[in-house]
Amino acid sequence: MIDRYFDAPHTLRRLRSGVTGPFISGFALTLEEAGYSRQTIRFHLRLAGHLGHWATERCVSIHEFDESACQTFLRHLQHCQCLRPNQGRYYQAAGSVRLFLSYLRQLQVVPPKLRDEGPCKAPLVVAFRDWMVQHRGVTDSTLDLYDYVITDLLETVGGDPGRFDARGLRAFVLDRVEHHARSSAKNVTSAMRMFLRYLIAEGKCPAGLDAAIPTVAHWRLSALPRYLSASDVERVIAACDVSTRVGWRDRSIILLLARLGLRGGDIVRLQLSDIDWRDASLRVLGKGRREVRLPLTQQVGDAILAYLEHGRPAVSTNRLFVRSRAPSRPLSESNSVSSIVARALHRAGVVSPFRGAHVLRHSAATEMLRQGVSLQSIGAVLRHRSIETTEIYAKVDVGLLRLVAQPWPEVMPC
Repeated sequence: MIDRYFDAPHTLRRLRSGVTGPFISGFALTLEEAGYSRQTIRFHLRLAGHLGHWATERCVSIHEFDESACQTFLRHLQHCQCLRPNQGRYYQAAGSVRLFLSYLRQLQVVPPKLRDEGPCKAPLVVAFRDWMVQHRGVTDSTLDLYDYVITDLLETVGGDPGRFDARGLRAFVLDRVEHHARSSAKNVTSAMRMFLRYLIAEGKCPAGLDAAIPTVAHWRLSALPRYLSASDVERVIAACDVSTRVGWRDRSIILLLARLGLRGGDIVRLQLSDIDWRDASLRVLGKGRREVRLPLTQQVGDAILAYLEHGRPAVSTNRLFVRSRAPSRPLSESNSVSSIVARALHRAGVVSPFRGAHVLRHSAATEMLRQGVSLQSIGAVLRHRSIETTEIYAKVDVGLLRLVAQPWPEVMPC
């Protein structure tokens, strides 16, 4: 395998010797499958071989490799003369060593890394998380936000939920939300309300206490949806450079957001098996793990096919969208999708105060309304649980609002 990257016999002998020698070829294959360039693979292989000879000279077994041993090796590199001048940069060597150590752990040659779990969660918090996943389908990211609130709440009663009362709960809410924005304050009250409902269901606190949590002041339909005009959306789509792999991927993602109104999290979770080409439909697993099927339009389907043919690396994952740079792994979070949208807006020269993935979702709903689609149909496409959520888009059609607006009453002079 390493013959593809090195020709010199002495280099091949050196790489195949030492304690890391038996693993070099497999490491090269892993790097190749991850999409690394030839030059980068050569660099990583040289560092792995150097690590092996350093360990051999110091009688360090391959099974003793860990973060401490790797740090000692990196300190050795700062004074070692074996590396070529352009290979001696510390941050590159550190990344290479971490990659090789990760590969050895995948092979179970090296013991797994001891995870830093942070503060130990209370058993009641752990049980609450399991209950929320099982009965509510809540994601881990949401539960992580809840953990901080619930842990602090339990500390106020010494970990005994039976001591909760209405006065103490209200005092806790007022103390936590005093210096927070409305969205953060709502997260606090939502976390407390859900935790209390869990405790009530389990018989761990008096019934009805969830009603003691005050509601954060919010006037429904008080804000306008964030959206782009139809012409701006078309400019963003056209700005994707389909002569590159990244352009094919970005165009597919933006079309899914702008035509089907998907969320950033929906894009991250999409899998190849979610696409039914015969039925021209797309399975989406949305909030609360609710599964729905959306129609796959011709334009969106053609864009995904082009991405699969021209843009998607050959990687062993069922996830539809993967990173554009090595290692070629699936997109891991919705922030990655928002970054793709922000770059697309910049390329298109579209000025918008809102640059996340959700602006295209709002734009899709707004355009559907202007095309005469009913609010019920828009809510079905956007997968809203209540028509009240969809009603916010009724405010963006100024033309229709003028038809129903009443004249301002005249005030007769005294």
